[in-house]
Amino acid sequence: MVIAKKVVTSQRFSYITHVMEQESVRLAVLQDALERRLDVCSSEGYLNVFPQSLMSSYLVDYIGLVVCTRGSYSFKVNEENMEARAGETLFLTENVHFQIESVSADLEYSLLFYRITPIRDILGNTVMMMRLYATLNPRPFIVLATGEEYALADYTQLLPSASYTESTMFDGHERKLLMLSLTYRLCSIFNRKVVQGGEASGHKIDIFVKLITLISDHYPKERSVSFYADRLCLSPKYLSSMVKGICGYTVQDLVFKAIIRRAIFLMTSTSKTIQEISDELNFPNASAFGTFFKKHTGLSPKNYRISSGE
Repeated sequence: MVIAKKVVTSQRFSYITHVMEQESVRLAVLQDALERRLDVCSSEGYLNVFPQSLMSSYLVDYIGLVVCTRGSYSFKVNEENMEARAGETLFLTENVHFQIESVSADLEYSLLFYRITPIRDILGNTVMMMRLYATLNPRPFIVLATGEEYALADYTQLLPSASYTESTMFDGHERKLLMLSLTYRLCSIFNRKVVQGGEASGHKIDIFVKLITLISDHYPKERSVSFYADRLCLSPKYLSSMVKGICGYTVQDLVFKAIIRRAIFLMTSTSKTIQEISDELNFPNASAFGTFFKKHTGLSPKNYRISSGE
């Protein structure tokens, strides 16, 4: 009996050691992918610690998701502090500065950063759906309890970090299809979780997505409801009523959110002056931009930049 227990203990120790070695390898691979800025950077499963690259400010020029399945961690994005806990997923938009601040002792997470570029040709206009969340929410990230955390985490195992040097053409096609599948799943989550009023018809949702696309393309210069209504061949009154019913915001609210989000990015990620940002966003002068920005954020552009550490 004693010998049997020793054998079981030895086997368990060997298994734990093997798992730890595998995690160490995957952590090293993820660190290397982040340093080399590969098109896909993946934890390739669950990890308990974050790679060194993310312990200081890291420019995430990817679509990013970090799924927390146990414990918690705190982080900051563009100097804004937040925490994610077990059962929550952090979604990062492109071109944000991300840094891990602290982690709990029992942390378990999976991570996947990927670029849309390799699948843009097969996504077509569907990629515009990825702009929906960014337009509705001017913040550069969102933490959601999607109810699909383990399904999202599975993609990190299916999509390993790689530089697209597949050995056969089938490997490349499989990777693209997995990325396409994940992108559709994210679109579904954003549509269900971020857009309210689930009773809206499919036709109205289609119009709404087209509106988001138009706003993403034209918000720096076009801010009137009539411009977007004309492009959609609708009356301004009908468009306004429909959008309000779907997401709770007016068309102009959505345009303003896009402007604020772009302004925040320019202030926190570039050295452009307030005047240059004002010009890029087509305000008549820096004073008008300052008044607009303070109305929507509570801070003047100068004070916002100071508070963000710029």
